[in-house]
Amino acid sequence: MINFRRVWAVVLRDAITLRHSLDRLSDMFYWPIMDLLIWGLTGLYIVNQTENPTLLSVMLTGLIFWLVIWRSQYEMNITLLSELWDRNLVNIFASPLTLTEWLTSSLIFGFIKLIVSITLSAVLAFFLYSFNVFLYGPWLLPFVISLLLTGWIVGFIVAGLIIRFGQTIQALAWSGVFILAPFSALYYSLTTLPSWAQTIASFVPPSYVFEGMREILFTGSVSYDKILVSFALNIVYLVLSILFFVFMFNQSRKLGLGRLV
Repeated sequence: MINFRRVWAVVLRDAITLRHSLDRLSDMFYWPIMDLLIWGLTGLYIVNQTENPTLLSVMLTGLIFWLVIWRSQYEMNITLLSELWDRNLVNIFASPLTLTEWLTSSLIFGFIKLIVSITLSAVLAFFLYSFNVFLYGPWLLPFVISLLLTGWIVGFIVAGLIIRFGQTIQALAWSGVFILAPFSALYYSLTTLPSWAQTIASFVPPSYVFEGMREILFTGSVSYDKILVSFALNIVYLVLSILFFVFMFNQSRKLGLGRLV
């Protein structure tokens, strides 16, 4: 049974810590802004060369919605690493707080930070490039949810590895999710990939989402099967990733969580 008072207490603690941490505050805004400026201007250049304005929407779509995957994974893992850096992990689990409650609070706080970053990116894209994320209509919500689940899946896997092997592999918190990027078809059609890569992409949930987004941009409609397959894969992977994290946590606890700090 989850005690939501304890969950809220951890979320509140993280919010207070964030408010007094300049590096964590800037991290929420700096990279989304830089990515939007660099890739948005690159998109404008390509549009001017090809005279195809839809290409800018394709690039901005890939950029903004890739942030959903990356930030949801990153925020989960950086929360864990913060506990390790502050040498606080043992204290947390010596308290009445359960693993489920700690994970829930991490997901909630990471989701709040994600919303802030994505909202900022969407607003800037509108004012800088006249790109409106709401052009996807009612499909926007299932697209975002599917991408969010993918980020959490990678987050659970990376968190499991970090909780087991410690800070020696903490670079995965920044880079782990990018292994999916070439097979997610962010800016290009899946047909661009070689056959072996297309086979891998068929098992990568975001590839169906980004293909569906481009289908809306070019045809105005989307095939229902794309979002259904994306959700089906995400549900299977999410269950497996949670089981993996719990297994790695239990293995780490047997060895002693104190060795991680």
